[in-house]
Amino acid sequence: MTVQTPISPTRSRTRPGRKMRLGIVVSNKMQKTIVVRVAQFVRHKKYNRRITQASTFKVHDETNSAGIGDWVKIMETRPISKDKRWRLVEVFRRASNAPPIPGEEVEEAPKPGADQ
Repeated sequence: MTVQTPISPTRSRTRPGRKMRLGIVVSNKMQKTIVVRVAQFVRHKKYNRRITQASTFKVHDETNSAGIGDWVKIMETRPISKDKRWRLVEVFRRASNAPPIPGEEVEEAPKPGADQ
Protein backbone atom coordinates (compact mmCIF):
# COMPACT_ATOMS: atom_id res chain seq x y z
CA MET A 1 0.00 0.00 0.00
CA THR A 2 1.46 3.36 -1.00
CA VAL A 3 0.85 6.51 0.93
CA GLN A 4 0.29 9.63 -1.13
CA THR A 5 1.61 12.88 0.23
CA PRO A 6 -0.52 15.96 -0.43
CA ILE A 7 0.89 18.52 -2.81
CA SER A 8 1.71 21.79 -1.12
CA PRO A 9 -0.32 24.77 -2.37
CA THR A 10 2.81 26.70 -3.34
CA ARG A 11 4.06 23.88 -5.55
CA SER A 12 0.83 23.55 -7.49
CA ARG A 13 0.65 27.30 -8.22
CA THR A 14 4.19 27.84 -9.48
CA ARG A 15 4.13 25.26 -12.29
CA PRO A 16 7.87 24.61 -12.59
CA GLY A 17 9.19 23.81 -16.05
CA ARG A 18 6.44 25.60 -17.96
CA LYS A 19 7.62 27.89 -20.74
CA MET A 20 6.58 31.54 -20.50
CA ARG A 21 6.65 33.97 -23.42
CA LEU A 22 5.87 37.65 -24.05
CA GLY A 23 4.28 38.59 -27.35
CA ILE A 24 1.89 40.81 -29.25
CA VAL A 25 -1.67 39.82 -30.10
CA VAL A 26 -2.07 39.82 -33.89
CA SER A 27 -5.59 38.36 -34.11
CA ASN A 28 -8.57 37.89 -31.82
CA LYS A 29 -11.21 36.92 -34.40
CA MET A 30 -11.88 33.47 -32.87
CA GLN A 31 -13.91 32.72 -29.77
CA LYS A 32 -11.70 32.18 -26.68
CA THR A 33 -8.59 32.05 -28.91
CA ILE A 34 -6.01 34.68 -29.77
CA VAL A 35 -2.99 34.50 -32.05
CA VAL A 36 0.20 35.82 -30.44
CA ARG A 37 3.41 36.72 -32.29
CA VAL A 38 6.58 36.12 -30.29
CA ALA A 39 9.77 37.60 -31.75
CA GLN A 40 13.35 36.96 -30.72
CA PHE A 41 16.72 38.18 -31.89
CA VAL A 42 19.31 35.63 -33.00
CA ARG A 43 22.78 36.12 -34.37
CA HIS A 44 23.39 35.03 -37.97
CA LYS A 45 26.00 32.29 -38.13
CA LYS A 46 27.89 33.56 -41.15
CA TYR A 47 27.32 37.33 -41.17
CA ASN A 48 27.28 37.84 -37.40
CA ARG A 49 24.31 40.20 -37.60
CA ARG A 50 21.20 40.24 -35.44
CA ILE A 51 18.12 39.01 -37.25
CA THR A 52 14.55 38.69 -36.00
CA GLN A 53 12.83 35.33 -35.92
CA ALA A 54 9.13 35.26 -35.12
CA SER A 55 6.75 32.49 -34.18
CA THR A 56 2.99 32.60 -33.84
CA PHE A 57 1.06 30.68 -31.21
CA LYS A 58 -2.65 30.06 -30.79
CA VAL A 59 -3.46 30.91 -27.19
CA HIS A 60 -6.51 30.09 -25.06
CA ASP A 61 -8.17 33.28 -23.76
CA GLU A 62 -11.11 32.23 -21.57
CA THR A 63 -12.58 35.73 -21.08
CA ASN A 64 -11.83 37.17 -24.55
CA SER A 65 -10.06 40.05 -22.80
CA ALA A 66 -7.06 40.54 -25.11
CA GLY A 67 -7.29 42.89 -28.07
CA ILE A 68 -5.16 43.34 -31.15
CA GLY A 69 -1.88 45.06 -30.31
CA ASP A 70 -1.83 44.09 -26.62
CA TRP A 71 1.36 42.78 -25.05
CA VAL A 72 0.52 39.52 -23.31
CA LYS A 73 2.25 36.91 -21.19
CA ILE A 74 1.47 33.32 -22.19
CA MET A 75 2.26 29.97 -20.57
CA GLU A 76 2.68 26.52 -22.05
CA THR A 77 -0.09 24.10 -21.06
CA ARG A 78 -1.64 20.77 -21.99
CA PRO A 79 -3.11 20.48 -25.50
CA ILE A 80 -6.49 22.21 -25.52
CA SER A 81 -7.28 21.64 -29.21
CA LYS A 82 -5.46 20.67 -32.39
CA ASP A 83 -3.32 23.84 -32.43
CA LYS A 84 -3.73 25.37 -28.94
CA ARG A 85 -0.98 24.49 -26.44
CA TRP A 86 -0.68 27.88 -24.71
CA ARG A 87 -2.91 29.87 -22.37
CA LEU A 88 -3.12 33.54 -21.49
CA VAL A 89 -1.58 34.44 -18.12
CA GLU A 90 -2.01 38.22 -18.16
CA VAL A 91 -2.38 41.23 -20.39
CA PHE A 92 0.94 42.95 -19.84
CA ARG A 93 0.25 46.24 -21.64
CA ARG A 94 -2.93 47.32 -23.39
CA ALA A 95 -2.97 48.79 -26.87
CA SER A 96 -4.41 52.29 -27.08
CA ASN A 97 -7.32 51.17 -29.27
CA ALA A 98 -8.18 47.99 -27.33
CA PRO A 99 -11.35 47.72 -25.24
CA PRO A 100 -10.93 47.59 -21.43
CA ILE A 101 -10.51 44.28 -19.62
CA PRO A 102 -13.86 42.97 -18.30
CA GLY A 103 -14.14 43.44 -14.54
CA GLU A 104 -11.32 45.98 -14.36
CA GLU A 105 -12.22 49.51 -13.35
CA VAL A 106 -11.09 52.22 -15.72
CA GLU A 107 -10.21 55.69 -14.48
CA GLU A 108 -11.64 58.36 -16.70
CA ALA A 109 -9.40 61.31 -17.49
CA PRO A 110 -10.91 64.75 -16.79
CA LYS A 111 -12.17 66.49 -19.89
CA PRO A 112 -10.25 69.64 -20.82
CA GLY A 113 -12.01 72.83 -19.79
CA ALA A 114 -14.59 71.06 -17.60
CA ASP A 115 -13.44 72.26 -14.13
CA GLN A 116 -12.21 75.80 -14.57
